[in-house]
Amino acid sequence: MSNTKVLPLLEPDAPAAGAPCCPPLAERPFTAEEAARTAKMFKALGDPVRLRLFSLVASHEGGEACVCDISDVGVSQPTVSHHLKKLREAGLLTSERRGTWVYYKVAPSVVAAMGQMLALPREGA
Repeated sequence: MSNTKVLPLLEPDAPAAGAPCCPPLAERPFTAEEAARTAKMFKALGDPVRLRLFSLVASHEGGEACVCDISDVGVSQPTVSHHLKKLREAGLLTSERRGTWVYYKVAPSVVAAMGQMLALPREGA
């Protein structure tokens, strides 16, 4: 039985997973709601420990990491748990409990949506 939790930054009624919360930056200005949702995601990544944890999970073999494999980032275990919780709340990570350990994965649809949002149009396109 899986305890996977995802708190996405995607539109709740988006027709397809991976639909960005916001349009590409060059398409139109964000609404206040879109800006707030997007800021939460970037705020989560704006902390150096969180960014490092996110990078550790993303680069871990197999695309997922046990908390026991990524907790050595120079802060206490409760602080690691707090930062991982913030990354989950921002929709950047998913988690699954297996026995006594929690395994984390990067939420690929959200990262893809971030990339689409930050993409600028090509010149001449």
